[in-house]
Amino acid sequence: MTNETIVPSPTNVMAETLASADRLPSGSKYVTSEGTRAIKDGIRPNGNSGIPNAERKPLWLRVKMPSGGQFQEILEVVKDNKLHTVCAESKCPNIGECWGRGTATLMLMGKVCTRACKFCAVSTGNPHGWLDPLEPAHVAQAVALMNLRYVVLTSVDRDDLADGGAAHYASCIRAIHTRMPQTAVEALTPDFAGRRDSVATILDAGLVTFAQNLETVERLTHRVRDPRAGYHQTLSVLEFAKQYAPTTRTKTSLMLGLGETDAEINRALDDLREAQVDIVTLGQYLRPTLHHLPVERFVTPEAFRDYRALALSKGFMEVVAGPMVRSSYRAERVLDLNNAGL
Repeated sequence: MTNETIVPSPTNVMAETLASADRLPSGSKYVTSEGTRAIKDGIRPNGNSGIPNAERKPLWLRVKMPSGGQFQEILEVVKDNKLHTVCAESKCPNIGECWGRGTATLMLMGKVCTRACKFCAVSTGNPHGWLDPLEPAHVAQAVALMNLRYVVLTSVDRDDLADGGAAHYASCIRAIHTRMPQTAVEALTPDFAGRRDSVATILDAGLVTFAQNLETVERLTHRVRDPRAGYHQTLSVLEFAKQYAPTTRTKTSLMLGLGETDAEINRALDDLREAQVDIVTLGQYLRPTLHHLPVERFVTPEAFRDYRALALSKGFMEVVAGPMVRSSYRAERVLDLNNAGL
């Protein structure tokens, strides 16, 4: 496998196993193999379910179906090590491209999130403290098998844990460093409810990049994100991370197409620079299921280029912008300073 890119995973029906949950409709209740009751894809049927997107999906958002030998190799490594990827769990449209070139974003602490953001397709529920004690070893094994030099780790939110899962997350990072000391690690973390000690725990494990996603502009935050998240909470986490570990790059992401205005985007970029964020990614929001928020507009590739130029003018180290861009997309190429080759 390549080593030049990243490893960054009717309603009210109850399924008995995780495998059978894959066949259930979005919004259905099911029980995971660990015994956690969850909502498939995170959102039950609601007032958004009957609202169509504002426009038809444009041609520039068409993607190839996943296929190829390296796609299958990634799939086998993930399955054999009982891991999850945000690629699969969040229905990322780039899964064919990334897995086809031997990359994936590993998602820690299970596949059930304690939060229910209205843009995200990760299942939601309460794991009641469950963690896989073998996960750090399995993560390190997967990184070694793929011989990776740059790894992106992310995780579900775990509000059921006193530290938000920070200690377990840090154990996974340290396991990678022990097994593959030459491998650089990027962590796209939860906000840990703003707890600075949990953020410090992650940073102490050794990162090249610390990421926490702002997701959207301030006005839309309550509509888009779980009530336990927050615009200023994320800014505070990012600002603390840079103060605590000045040599670690800080990074965040904004989804566009949810109804934000240019003035609000400009304000969010200013707020991020004030928090000393180094890198920002800008991508198109795509509705993962009909129960999630509808798309208000499809941003053109030309508009993304303009937003990138605006953000760079504010002093960000790099801005990766485009319709298919996601937070961990081509993350290892940030220092090329060329929009990740786009």
